[in-house]
Amino acid sequence: MGSMHTGLEEEKGGFERMARYFEDRAKGGVGLIVTGGVAPNREGWVSPFSIKLTRKSEARKHSLITNAVHQHGAKICMQILHAGRYGYHPLCVAPSKIKAPINRFSPRALSRWGVKRTIRNYVRCAKLAKMGGYDGVEIMGSEGYLINEFIAKRTNHRKDEWGGSYENRMRFPLEIVREIRKELGQDFIIIYRLSMLDLVDEGSSWDEIVLLARELEKAGVNIINTGIGWHEARVPTIATMVPRAGFAWVTKKLMGKVNIPLITTNRINMPEVAEKVLEEGCADMVSMARPFLADPEFMNKAELGKPEQINTCIACNQACLDHVFKQKTASCLVNPKACHETYYPEEKSSKSKKLAIVGGGPAGLSAAIHAAERGHEVHLFEGSTEIGGQFNLAKRIPGKEEFHETIRYFNQRLSDLKVNVHLNTKVGTTDLIGKYDEIIIASGVQPRSIPLVGADHPKVLRYDEVISGKVNVGARVAIIGAGGIGFDTAEYLSHSDQENHELGHFTKTWGIDREMSERGGLAKPVNTKSQREIHLMQRKESKPGAGLGKTTGWIHRASLKKAGVKTYAGVEYKSIDDRGLHFIHKGEEQCLEVDHVVLCAGQISVNTLYKELEAQGVKAHLIGGALKAGEIDAKRAIEEGLKAAYVV
Repeated sequence: MGSMHTGLEEEKGGFERMARYFEDRAKGGVGLIVTGGVAPNREGWVSPFSIKLTRKSEARKHSLITNAVHQHGAKICMQILHAGRYGYHPLCVAPSKIKAPINRFSPRALSRWGVKRTIRNYVRCAKLAKMGGYDGVEIMGSEGYLINEFIAKRTNHRKDEWGGSYENRMRFPLEIVREIRKELGQDFIIIYRLSMLDLVDEGSSWDEIVLLARELEKAGVNIINTGIGWHEARVPTIATMVPRAGFAWVTKKLMGKVNIPLITTNRINMPEVAEKVLEEGCADMVSMARPFLADPEFMNKAELGKPEQINTCIACNQACLDHVFKQKTASCLVNPKACHETYYPEEKSSKSKKLAIVGGGPAGLSAAIHAAERGHEVHLFEGSTEIGGQFNLAKRIPGKEEFHETIRYFNQRLSDLKVNVHLNTKVGTTDLIGKYDEIIIASGVQPRSIPLVGADHPKVLRYDEVISGKVNVGARVAIIGAGGIGFDTAEYLSHSDQENHELGHFTKTWGIDREMSERGGLAKPVNTKSQREIHLMQRKESKPGAGLGKTTGWIHRASLKKAGVKTYAGVEYKSIDDRGLHFIHKGEEQCLEVDHVVLCAGQISVNTLYKELEAQGVKAHLIGGALKAGEIDAKRAIEEGLKAAYVV
């Protein structure tokens, strides 16, 4: 289980919650766990007052975690992470005074004495980790953090013995490893996370990467883990659009160059993917992080030969990375119990009830499986011929195919828990009143229409008609609404059915040099302009896509830009007629002569049944889109389903 910061590290009572969080993964069959990054000193903080390990009193708290993991036979290593110039605070330091493009704070350049003191701090941190019961440490040497900054010309402009030649630049990590090995002996595990593909200008060359790997082995490293991309890189590395195991080829290039095990990582989310990686000789070991957020029982289910029962990570980042970057506790869109295990006891409800859940979208499905787990008799009513709700649209968006897995998981779970599923069934108040102990309404949303002259013109289409493939869309399209649905619709329309979405297409589109002939592994991106002419428009003056996910929004904006989609902000719509869409933009009246206008102007809640029940004095629970439409939010819907299952 790879390193991942959760935010529990800084919360009151966080160590108790982390102990349960890691214990569940150890109990679930993980062999080796690496914690989230822990700073070796205050300068290395990721943000003010984030987790560090500098004193014995701090080390003692960690024994809660290590004891919990060890009782299930797993090993656990603590990651030592010095944020360097990525530290979001005024104390941040770096090899040279060069500001990171993703940070408002400029770092202070470490003096010679400061470099040596920092090395000692790493060693002290490792010794305290051992005192806290850890089996070893992972030294974070990738992703553009401090050690990576020493290695790369991009960020190391020093003229002393810690800069200049590559031999000098790699001294910093080698000294850290040598000193830790000397202090802690041969039985202490040292994993080094090596940046094998920087994806930034003036990154490491392949020859430098191989040289450093060999020197790390000599210095005493037991295992080398793969690091992909700096945080400032403009190439997706873990988002759902990245092909499964999309960077295993990088690790494979290093196989045979050293005599210690290599770990590969990134977008490995199912057992068959991990198995293929190993069979093809890409690595000796496989690391997954977010997949263990999604399902702590991942390995046990794999061992039993039941991958269909795995709650698959869809790499959306919405509840994990997006939360952490907003200083919120991480969780998981498909498993809201993640990092909140202590809030949801596993025991059955004190009284078994007969429940009706209306709506088979994300909220209703979540409520159904969690209520059934708690021992209730659950009847799920869905008006269409299949479960999934809005996920059935999401799975059709290029780069979001992983939503197929979530629907598969829910179907499997409903079957395993013997939930009574009634498809193609619309219910009214007479079907519910007096027949169930509790009623949960999760009837979802429907597209919102807009009061516009010509809104009923044949050119006008709804986003659900378009994405579901029910209508043929012309070569010239205007999209009204540039929120999440608008971006998804533009993504859907900008891709052709013949387009190859495999690894080769991905690396060419985003400019990744698989030959590693260029520093940083960058190549010139290949033009992926859409065959359609697409115009994406919004009334708001803000930048289109500003409300998208913090860690993935830039990817969606860049993807549409590559496709040649033209975006507009501050638009006043006037009318739609045979000629096209008439509007005012920047004070000028214009007309887009388009074949179709697609409405992505938001959603409205479908809650008529709830109101009818309320009018008859029947109390029901309202969740998901039926409670609040806004931007469709599967994360909120699934969490509300879980909470509803614990209050009925």
